[in-house]
Amino acid sequence: MKYKSQSVAYWYFAVAVALFGLQLVFGLLSATKYLGPDPLLYILPFDVTKVIHTNLLIVWVLCGFMGATYWMVPDESRTELHSTRLAYIQLILWVLMGVTAIIGYLFRWGTGNKLLEQPLPHKIVIVIVMLMFLYNIGMTIRKSGRLTTTEGVLIGGLGLAALLYLPALLHYENYTVSIYYRWWTIHLWVEGVWEMIQGGFLAYLLIRLSGADREVMEKWLYVIVGLVFIAGILGTAHHYYWIGVPSYWLPVGGVFSSLEPVALVGMAIYAYSSIRRSGMAHPNKLALHWTVGSAVFTLFGAGLLGLAHTFPDVNKWTHGTLITAMHGHAAFYGAYAMIVMAMISYAMPSLTRRPEEGTAMGYWSFWMQLGGMFGMTLSFATAGIGQVYLERIMGLGFLDTQLKIQIHFVMLIITGSIFAIGVALFIIDFFRHAPRFEASAESDSMSRPVLAGEP
Repeated sequence: MKYKSQSVAYWYFAVAVALFGLQLVFGLLSATKYLGPDPLLYILPFDVTKVIHTNLLIVWVLCGFMGATYWMVPDESRTELHSTRLAYIQLILWVLMGVTAIIGYLFRWGTGNKLLEQPLPHKIVIVIVMLMFLYNIGMTIRKSGRLTTTEGVLIGGLGLAALLYLPALLHYENYTVSIYYRWWTIHLWVEGVWEMIQGGFLAYLLIRLSGADREVMEKWLYVIVGLVFIAGILGTAHHYYWIGVPSYWLPVGGVFSSLEPVALVGMAIYAYSSIRRSGMAHPNKLALHWTVGSAVFTLFGAGLLGLAHTFPDVNKWTHGTLITAMHGHAAFYGAYAMIVMAMISYAMPSLTRRPEEGTAMGYWSFWMQLGGMFGMTLSFATAGIGQVYLERIMGLGFLDTQLKIQIHFVMLIITGSIFAIGVALFIIDFFRHAPRFEASAESDSMSRPVLAGEP
């Protein structure tokens, strides 16, 4: 690594991958409860395990985003971080918030607002942490006097993510109103500004790894920003229909939601062509796998499955079923989990003693995760199709329907276990290499070829 302060990223990555593993424990535990009988029914009921599973996703992905930003911004701005001490204090606060929130969920301490169950004190800590983070990054860029479009889009996405969390601080006695404003945070995060964050990381990695032209990548980033503010905002409306707003919001939301992945599809195509032109010349081929994998799986999960699920004439039947889980798991994994693991894989040879070309365990992890998630997606899809037909067309009761689609949850647990083994291998591969924090005069990627369009 060029700058010693980039070593901060290691500790963020370490926390992120550990919480990723914990998230999978609660995810598999939640899936097994569909098979019954449940020996933990009165100790860890489904509502508790699911809340912990979904909230850990938010916590570890955001932790990964912050770590990746602390790696990328010094590299792009060509300067040390403004304050490593502030970054470590921020991480400690984040971990304390996450751990106490999980303990609180075990004792039913939460707001009950899906994905925003954090009690108010925890939400205040989240706001404080994000302000510390944005201040540290902002001062770093100001000190350097250099702001690239790539990091500008990334910081814009992170700043808007913090801003859009503010509605979550408000409390409404009317649950319908509460859900209405919840989408301002959740939807505009995952189908809006987080796409800017992913786009920033993806552009950075493609420029560094594949020979992608910086000017072309930055043009794609402008397209992403435009679609976030057009398709992302109006696309939120496909949720509104289900909480009592006028019916015209369903086609408006569905059509614009289907446009959200268009820019990422273009980036995925350009990524593939860039990789082919470079001939996989960069020695860190494991990071290349994760980078291209993120672009392609986003095209599948967020793009193809999102379009299939949110189109109005389909969504009116599938909304809130296991089809939603199908789309959600594939989209979250491809767009956000994989891009974090791509950034970790790119930085690891500089932060640890892992060989730059990767390890056999690293490649096994990649393919087992990819195969496992694809299998989980198919399991949710087949279960969801059966659920829609039996429950919403034939009029069968919810519990009777669940009994008839149980076999698909057996498939889900098998494929989920394959995915979990892949994640376990990634975690082991991360921690088995001793960290090293020596800054060098040369870049961690000096062995790569000179890339077109790079300053």
